[in-house]
Amino acid sequence: MNIWIAIGVTALGCYAVKLAGLLVPAGALEKPLVRRLAALLPVALLAALTAQQTFADGPALVLDARAAGLGAAAVALVLRAPFLLVVAAAVVVTAGVRAMGG
Repeated sequence: MNIWIAIGVTALGCYAVKLAGLLVPAGALEKPLVRRLAALLPVALLAALTAQQTFADGPALVLDARAAGLGAAAVALVLRAPFLLVVAAAVVVTAGVRAMGG
């Protein structure tokens, strides 16, 4: 398949999804279930992306420095650290584990 065909189909698909979202009646968006799903869906998608990027290396499941960094970030979040400190903790722990050969 030509790469430009794939790009064109993807662009049209994205446009169609955006158009479908605009065509949804306002009354349907006011339902409590829809509001709750709209609030929780981004969190679930971000959690899935984080898990996939942290614990996967191609088709294999791995535990490496990325998992240690994620654990450090989780601890910092539980301790209610500011966001930049959470990111810094994850970076420092990940770099430290990699420097030790992990």
